[in-house]
Amino acid sequence: MSSLRLKPHSKFYHACFTNPQGQQVQRSTKQTLKKDAQAVADLWEKAAKLASQKRLGEAQARKVLSDIYESVNHEPLPTKTAKEFLAGWAENRKADLGPRTYQAYKQVARDFLTSLGDRTEVDVAQITKNDVAKYRNAVLARTSVATANKALKYLRVALGVAHKDGLTQDNPAAKLDTLRRNANRGTERRAFTLEELQALLKHAKGEWRGLLLFGLYTGQRLKDLASLTWQNVDVVQNQLRLVTGKTGRQIIVPLAAPVLAYIEGLPSTDDPAAPLFPESYKIAVKKTSDSRLSQQFYDLLVDAGMMKERTHLDTGKGRGQRREMNEISFHSLRHSATSLLKNAGVSETVTMDIIGHDSKAMSQHYTHVDEAAKRAAIAKLPDITKVKAVAKPGSGAKPKKNQAG
Repeated sequence: MSSLRLKPHSKFYHACFTNPQGQQVQRSTKQTLKKDAQAVADLWEKAAKLASQKRLGEAQARKVLSDIYESVNHEPLPTKTAKEFLAGWAENRKADLGPRTYQAYKQVARDFLTSLGDRTEVDVAQITKNDVAKYRNAVLARTSVATANKALKYLRVALGVAHKDGLTQDNPAAKLDTLRRNANRGTERRAFTLEELQALLKHAKGEWRGLLLFGLYTGQRLKDLASLTWQNVDVVQNQLRLVTGKTGRQIIVPLAAPVLAYIEGLPSTDDPAAPLFPESYKIAVKKTSDSRLSQQFYDLLVDAGMMKERTHLDTGKGRGQRREMNEISFHSLRHSATSLLKNAGVSETVTMDIIGHDSKAMSQHYTHVDEAAKRAAIAKLPDITKVKAVAKPGSGAKPKKNQAG
């Protein structure tokens, strides 16, 4: 039978019991109350006896741990299955996340549970580093290094919450390093050249001319721009005001002359909720993911001779497999805006504030960028609408009409 001992200079009772090898051992119970210490000692002895008889399976071991926790804390051990925890994790964060990040969290939770297979009903504490690695590698196999790293990042957040809530002893996702980008696995995105920007503007039809100008002179993402309404445009201060869908950050960007000229040419309206780009808006505001805007921009790249027309059979892998990353996309306008601002001598702080990049340094020092500095920066950007367009040499691709507008 187990017994207790209070050692000199220690406030904790030590349990004395026989371990599975038949040896007498002493172990601190970390309890100062004799009743609680005896309960822990009895349970340890019970576990040791079961182990010596080779009857201590996983379920029984967890039951012993649960009994120890309850005897000491006078409440049940908090526990949730992997399915229960992950299904509720994204929902619990919905109020403080942007719509896109919330959807990304939900997707990662669903995909990770699929990766667990028949282990979704195990306790979340039993999720291992190997489980996380299996999921990350599956994402990598069908997408890219960047996407796999983002999935790992989100899973770290989820399992970090489980650890913080006392449901796990550690965060297995935190034990995995992010993957390094291999030059042979994909292509780095780059900025457009001035000649390419002029060629794109020459071939742009309908709303795409405006989306191009807004993309270059504000540095904002395609879906955010396609979702703009007239209430985002301050015609008195000549500013664009929006909250980004990805980060939920409020952005205020002075409007460059080419953008103002485009806005002045749009049909007038008294409805502040009316979209600036009605056709693109119908696609952008959908709650489900829709890649038609990206496809339309790719078609514009084809028209301008910068890309070859593609089909789902181009790689021989079909829809469900990795599509080769292009070095240019609408996101390249974000790179272009950053490059043009820096090349014009605009400081990194002002550039980051305009584009909307986050910075630890800016957050720590609460840097404030005044309106005059941003207006001066925007004024330094070249006006691609007034420079003679120089078309990029064609790739032999057959032009395909882009459809926005």
